[in-house]
Amino acid sequence: MSVERRSGIVTAESPATPAEADREPARGSGKAVFSKVSWGRYTGLALCIAFVAFFSLRLPDTFPTHTTAASIAGDQAVTLILALGLLVTLAVGQFDLSAAQNLGMSAVICSALLVNHHLNPVLAVLVTVVIGLLVGVVNAVFVSVIGVDSLVATLGMSSVLLAVTEQVSNFQFIGPAPAGFQNLANHDLFGFPIIAAYAVVLCLLVWYVLEHTPIGRRAYAVGANADAARLAGVRTVRYVVGSFVVAALFASLGGVLVAAKIGNVSPSLGPAYLLPSFAACFLGMTQLKPGRFNVWGTVLALLLLAIGVKGLQLMGNKLWVTDLFNGLALLVAVSAAVLSAKRTGRWRRRARRADAARGPKSSVATERS
Repeated sequence: MSVERRSGIVTAESPATPAEADREPARGSGKAVFSKVSWGRYTGLALCIAFVAFFSLRLPDTFPTHTTAASIAGDQAVTLILALGLLVTLAVGQFDLSAAQNLGMSAVICSALLVNHHLNPVLAVLVTVVIGLLVGVVNAVFVSVIGVDSLVATLGMSSVLLAVTEQVSNFQFIGPAPAGFQNLANHDLFGFPIIAAYAVVLCLLVWYVLEHTPIGRRAYAVGANADAARLAGVRTVRYVVGSFVVAALFASLGGVLVAAKIGNVSPSLGPAYLLPSFAACFLGMTQLKPGRFNVWGTVLALLLLAIGVKGLQLMGNKLWVTDLFNGLALLVAVSAAVLSAKRTGRWRRRARRADAARGPKSSVATERS
């Protein structure tokens, strides 16, 4: 018998008993391959296909069109950018509830610099991004230096940013932004809004850093167990600080892009992005790589939510359906993932007890499952 430890999971190989051979399908058969696939991680993809099929049948003239696809891509690009920043903080075990309001404040500040102070667009964007980054630094100081819980610190920061937003805007819309600045987000690339291409580039960047670099592996290690990561030599404070700065950077970039996209910015813009972005992150944690915040799961979850909301809107439902759909999808998906994990844990514990009663060879076979 050989035993090997991979990624913290013990795997073992030994000949199966005749009873186990009868119980398990033959290796290499179609049934064996089917049984080894964890289909739960692809439920989001299946629901996407089901939604597209359903709305295409119900709305054959309006839903299955290029206009609808381009609208979904353009509408969700800013939410995806914000969700990518939140994903980084969640990966290291922290929350940033101020990110959405940071986005709204950045949009208002950028618009005010352009419209009220006639600042050069490049300089206005730089000033906005720097202010957004400062918000991330302050969040990091409260959490990592003073020791305030991230939920409390960022919730308080969100209120502060709302006050700043209201002061800058004087409770009024700011706009229209100069046409040259609006071109930053309002032209097409291969038939889709350019703002969707920005989101795709940021997705690839975050995916590569989190999944294929030591920085990403250490970030996940900090999120899984900060004390163990610290004992292993990881400088956890740096990763926590970095995650808040990255979230703030993405939020401020999202604010700049949304200001360019819509031209006239409302002071109440930011909070509308909070629930969809968090819903995408948590729903994405149940997809593709269950139990782990991951980029493509987040993209899939956001696409699922966007298709559902767009279909319901085209069917003539009220605007409040969007919030209802996002909230219910988050509750149902996360609850299903939690219940599935509990059921799997109970099954494995029962299998280990049963195999332990039968003998050592059976125990090894259970570990392999």
